[in-house]
Amino acid sequence: MPLPVGTKAPDFELLNEDLKPVRLSEVLKKGRPVVLLFFPGAFTSVCTKELCTFRDKMALLNKANAEVLAISVDSPFALKAFKEANRLNFPLLSDYNRVVIGMYDVVQANLLGLPLYHLAKRAVYIIDKEGVIRHVWYSDDPRNEPPYDEVIKEAEKIGQS
Repeated sequence: MPLPVGTKAPDFELLNEDLKPVRLSEVLKKGRPVVLLFFPGAFTSVCTKELCTFRDKMALLNKANAEVLAISVDSPFALKAFKEANRLNFPLLSDYNRVVIGMYDVVQANLLGLPLYHLAKRAVYIIDKEGVIRHVWYSDDPRNEPPYDEVIKEAEKIGQS
């Protein structure tokens, strides 16, 4: 089970697609809620559709005053190619050592029956400016997409509080 609503979001630092460190606590200092997207893998069909949908809805997330960060276990190099290929307009963070997916309890273990092939489950956390988790959506089935409109509505509510 992912971390519950009302708990403090674990802080982390990951490299983005440009090999620059991004720390959650530093992003939160901007005073905006963070929409944290966990996705299984770059260049897969459902992940591409999901991140492109969030790209296309970025104006609504900006209006909600939300910051978007997306995390997978892909390398920063793969994430850079994925970001460029899909013209994504938010940072992609590499959890290549699989620490953060464990912290947020979104590990998709032994995917497709392959031992030790651990990826991120598809999940969305919305974290308020104080660093508290205010909304969680996740799926054990990597084919399921998040409810995009619900995520935006929740980000709007959290951004106004």
